[in-house]
Amino acid sequence: MRKVFVVFCTTSIAIITLLTFINWKSIFLLLIFLPLYIMGLYDMYQSKKSIRRNFPLVGRLRYLLESIGPEMRQYFIETDLDGKPFNRIERSLIYQRSKKETDTIPFGTQLDMYQIGYQWINHSIRALPLNEIDHNPRVRIGSEQCTQPYEASLFNISAMSYGSLSKNAILALNTGAKMGDFYHNTGEGGLSPYHLEPGGDIVWNIGTGYFSCRDGEGKFSYDEYAKRAVLDKIKMIEIKFSQGAKPGHGGILPKEKVTDEIAAIRIVSKGHDIVSPPYHSAFTTPLELMDFIQTLRKGSGGKPIGMKICIGNKSEFLSICKAMVETKTYLDFITVDGAEGGTGAAPQEYTDHVGMPLRDALAFVHDALVGFGIRKQIKIICSGKIVTGFDIIKTLATGADLCNSARGMMFALGCIQALECHKNTCPTGVATQDPKLVKGLVPEEKSVRVFRFQHETVKSAMELMASAGLKHPDEVDRSVVSMRVDRTKIETFMETYPELDSGCLLNEDTVPKKLIYFWKKASSERF
Repeated sequence: MRKVFVVFCTTSIAIITLLTFINWKSIFLLLIFLPLYIMGLYDMYQSKKSIRRNFPLVGRLRYLLESIGPEMRQYFIETDLDGKPFNRIERSLIYQRSKKETDTIPFGTQLDMYQIGYQWINHSIRALPLNEIDHNPRVRIGSEQCTQPYEASLFNISAMSYGSLSKNAILALNTGAKMGDFYHNTGEGGLSPYHLEPGGDIVWNIGTGYFSCRDGEGKFSYDEYAKRAVLDKIKMIEIKFSQGAKPGHGGILPKEKVTDEIAAIRIVSKGHDIVSPPYHSAFTTPLELMDFIQTLRKGSGGKPIGMKICIGNKSEFLSICKAMVETKTYLDFITVDGAEGGTGAAPQEYTDHVGMPLRDALAFVHDALVGFGIRKQIKIICSGKIVTGFDIIKTLATGADLCNSARGMMFALGCIQALECHKNTCPTGVATQDPKLVKGLVPEEKSVRVFRFQHETVKSAMELMASAGLKHPDEVDRSVVSMRVDRTKIETFMETYPELDSGCLLNEDTVPKKLIYFWKKASSERF
């Protein structure tokens, strides 16, 4: 192809020269061909890309096609069930509900009901009329040690930081939360003016970087924390241990997204990637964590204090449970993030192969709290690809009390799954700090869509509960949902995840065999 390119250049130059003798205006053809000659010659002599070196000019088509590959697949090749992480059916449902369009479908399901893993709700002959159920139930969060309990919605906005998301996206999310009376989790990136300005309820997520509550050395600052934690719109405080996108890694904000304003909000310097440490410095043992919980509760005036975790080593979570029992200091809530969670940019291996999936993690956390006799003190919140009413039912059946959604809310904002969240080039203005792109997202319009999506999704979940003869989320247990475990065998979640007896983890003699190794390894004095 190098020879072909040389022949092409020589021949075209000769033809243009001949045409110029016939008509001098033909010289303008060089305006078209000269840039091509230069590009091709550059390709021939550059050394970084073999394809372009061997196939001057033509080889560039390979990179062009590769760059538009995701868009080509999404719009022209994928079926309704093929797209990842969310397929077209899931995305379309969110768009329809956020726009208040018809979300019913004709002619039956496209899903294979005999595929292993297929799930469904067990409806009741004594289904309830829709007018007999509360379409917006509340869940009370607050242990006996909490003096300012919070009445939370069933479905809320999961942790997404300002910096990862644009200011217009944050404004739209919080405005939608205020309209629908549900909460908005700040993510670990700190408390920004855009979280507070609209007036929606806030859950302040405090990660290992202690953004918005740190000193000059990056350590936790009680003074910085206390002056923000008492703000009226901050309803709960969440200690972030890990997230589903990259558990054990720490958050990452690329330097391209770090503006002067973001650096000031996070109390950091700009000009480099902001990488949170993979572990906390404010405590090093479960017992020290209990002290930290008491410190946060005091500084907030008694608001609910919780933690967010993607389950890894089971013994470490059991260590936290042992510390709570020993000190009688209780978390008010635990947010369980499944490994399928993924708004944060992460290395491929972390995205695919680190952390426990949501359903298994939920079952484990619920059973552990029951086994230590402290489940009634602590509410379980979950997040990880929850975008439909049935997703909510599945998590409630496994052990959750309420749910968060991140990517579902992003779709409601207009996200098209372009998969450019980490490049600062998000075409919809959701996950970018480029002012030209941010301008395309109008908070006044998108906030209504966030509100509608949340409202319609909760309504869908409650209608499913009514079909099962249930009035309130508290009544959903593991017998409500069934799953195909092979081509001819079906199990309810109760059969797949048998519940532990209350208090069985308080004494070694009653610890189930499947947990005895982790129970013995767990210690309140170390993680």
